[in-house]
Amino acid sequence: MSEYRLKRLLEQFRLAIDDCQRVYLSSARRCIEECPNLIDRSPQEFVRLMDDLHKGLLTKIYMSVVKADRQWSDAEREFARVLFDHLWGRQLEDAELWMACEQVSRQASQLKWRSLIRPFADFAPLRDHIGELETVVTRVGNLVAKADGEMGLEEQDRLAEITSHLMAMQDELQRELSERRVRGPRRHDEKRAAGAQAVEELPQEADNVRRQCDLPPSEQRADEGKSPQERLDEALAELDGLIGIPNIKREVRTLVNFLKIQQERANRGLPTTRLSLHMVFHGNPGTGKTTVARIVGSIFGALGILQKGHLIETDRSGLVAEYAGQTAGKANKTIDEALDGVLFIDEAYSLVAESGDDPYGNEAVQTLLKRMEDDRDRLVVILAGYPEPMRRLLRSNPGLSSRFSRQVIFSDYSAAELGRIFEIFCRKNRYTVPAPVRAKLLLGFQWLLANRDEHFGNGRLVRNVFETAIRRLANRIVSVAELTEELLTTFAPDDVHLPNVPEDVWKDLDRSDRKYRIDCPGCGYASKAPQSFLGRRVQCTKCKRKFSADWGEPAEGE
Repeated sequence: MSEYRLKRLLEQFRLAIDDCQRVYLSSARRCIEECPNLIDRSPQEFVRLMDDLHKGLLTKIYMSVVKADRQWSDAEREFARVLFDHLWGRQLEDAELWMACEQVSRQASQLKWRSLIRPFADFAPLRDHIGELETVVTRVGNLVAKADGEMGLEEQDRLAEITSHLMAMQDELQRELSERRVRGPRRHDEKRAAGAQAVEELPQEADNVRRQCDLPPSEQRADEGKSPQERLDEALAELDGLIGIPNIKREVRTLVNFLKIQQERANRGLPTTRLSLHMVFHGNPGTGKTTVARIVGSIFGALGILQKGHLIETDRSGLVAEYAGQTAGKANKTIDEALDGVLFIDEAYSLVAESGDDPYGNEAVQTLLKRMEDDRDRLVVILAGYPEPMRRLLRSNPGLSSRFSRQVIFSDYSAAELGRIFEIFCRKNRYTVPAPVRAKLLLGFQWLLANRDEHFGNGRLVRNVFETAIRRLANRIVSVAELTEELLTTFAPDDVHLPNVPEDVWKDLDRSDRKYRIDCPGCGYASKAPQSFLGRRVQCTKCKRKFSADWGEPAEGE
């Protein structure tokens, strides 16, 4: 292997292992924000424990791949040097490097894959990061396997084994989602118990990593000391960064402006107007309801409306008991967890049976209404679910309809917006999307939208398509001897698979008469352009503004 190519691969390896650390640390902070009731230790300690797990995962991947062919090449030694610099914060000389690899090689086999990635399955907020983690693991494993320029069958098998652990976790979660549609939501108590058990066992698992890998104390700390204005700015920036939902962004900013003015009036001794902050989020799955609820909680926390601003997510099973006399206690326990934050009740229409003959559900609703009044300065409640069932729920109870006057509509994403969500995943994980891939995605998304039902996945669908594309790309390039950065990072049309879409949708994908409507972000002027324009910088023919024609709506037949 040439010195230049090895240098390029080592740089990609550094970026990949840094990304692995970023996934674990950002996930730790999200747990701290959204599951504070589960974490019985300081934020700094929790971040350190998650940091240790990422180091164990990197060690496990490296040792598993390099031991596959029972050889340790000069290039793999350089990869080890970069890895130990990341793990220990210092460069090792050749003799010391050899001793370190010998020691860690013997002990890394005792690290269990499930323990290293377990938080991403057991902490509900982190399940959205499994695809991102799989991407990083795939990158790290492929780079190590290609360190000596060739990938043997043993290394291919080892990479498949590594990926299978994450795929098994994803398959398990997909089965759970399918069961939710058939049997109803997974029990809130079970989800909470899984998270609590993961927190309880995390120190032991991290300590095992530290002993096996001989890690020094981690210096990583959670973000602290931010001013309320900084926290508010971050929350609003995250809101603005979401794809689509312009009406919701406007409504949240209007609410923020109102609350800030009311606070200023109060500071000056002027009368203030009290406003109910409870909301109803109408929308299909994957339209961003939970994400916006979390951001709203952060905004209320930054403004001082709520002391913490954390989010507690639940459903009927977290509020309604199975036996008479137990519902009020169960509902109160869940509501207590949400005090000083936001209680987000997903599929809230299931609280009360459509027939109305549901004494347990009605008791849960009455308990909720009472606590909303008793703790009106410490609790914000957001009900979420499919639009029509939610309207029926509100009509069924005057107490609900009077307290939830703020109705927020989350519409399904357009084909172009789904494409932009796909590109966000790609940017986070350093993949590129050529014009033919963009065209195939847009046509597939358009077909799925035209044939959708109320279970259409929106953002969840895009995540699944992205994760499938990663696997298909890996299968396509795994036997290529000279693995370039372009091959590692560039999707091809065959890598993209959208479930249930007929092949005829993509027939003659690049034909010249197929156009895509592209809207100028400056003046809003819509023009039609061929596939080759997708992803390129173009100039608006009306206002002359230059912009990136990243995605467009298929315009055939218009």
